Amino acid sequence: MTHPPHSPVVLNTDDSVTTLENETRIPLSQEWREAVRFGSRSSTFRRHVSEMAASMPSFDQHGCVFMGSGDFHHLSLALVERCIASVKQRENRGLRLVILDNHPDNMRFPWGIHCGSWVAHAAKLPGIEHIHVIGITSGDLGLAHAWEHHLSALYKGRITYWCHGVNTQWAHSIGLGDCFRQFDTMETLVHAACDLLRKQDLPTYLSIDKDVFSPDVVHTNWDQGQLTRAQFDEILAALKRTVVGSDVTGEVSTWRYKTAWKRWLSAADGQHTDEASDELGSWQEEQNRFNDHILEKLSEAYTRS
Repeated sequence: MTHPPHSPVVLNTDDSVTTLENETRIPLSQEWREAVRFGSRSSTFRRHVSEMAASMPSFDQHGCVFMGSGDFHHLSLALVERCIASVKQRENRGLRLVILDNHPDNMRFPWGIHCGSWVAHAAKLPGIEHIHVIGITSGDLGLAHAWEHHLSALYKGRITYWCHGVNTQWAHSIGLGDCFRQFDTMETLVHAACDLLRKQDLPTYLSIDKDVFSPDVVHTNWDQGQLTRAQFDEILAALKRTVVGSDVTGEVSTWRYKTAWKRWLSAADGQHTDEASDELGSWQEEQNRFNDHILEKLSEAYTRS
């Protein structure tokens, strides 16, 4: 089996990722995990990210970063920033950010940053050419949640949502129809996204949240989408030799928050991370088998040799 040209990094946020071939594993303390998981103040986030970054290899010396639960997806922001700096230094070009996710992650979070708001922060980075969030089936795109979105990034044409099975008519009524690419089936969505990705010649950062997949592929802590393994492979083939950086979240794990506001907000988002399922072990084994598949397909998509 082949792997990306540089070894994967495991940010050990929740003990959910088992050993990967040629990995570099970064241990993170219980205090670190509590402070960062789900969300934190911006100052707290930056302080803990700096601690994490100090232990990581240089950007050019590693491949995909595995970050554990999707509760840590906002760590992608720091990884994207590292990637932008590297691409600018080598090529002086902008970066295309492709996110496979069942949620837009462009939602409001006035207390700082959390796993559902990091895309709004990424959209403000000057090195980002465009952000594609592919595979959304979540009700987060429905009218009831319209007020939660950072609409400014959408009006500026910085983000495109690729979605299926959600009524997004409200977006068309306020002039955002071009940002909401709605499809009747996941198959037609993937075909259209792949056509566009192949036509663009841009270095790409790929962020994968495994809640985009159908539960037939893997189980996660979040409500899940409908992407199949074959459709994932199709997207990775469309990104062939364009990926310069990548990360994976969406492992399944348990956690009991010490702070009441995190318990309340995570429960409001439909999570039950403090409840250990009888199937947790088998789900984690399923997840880790799929990680090998992700690494195999990423090895064909990376530009670096």
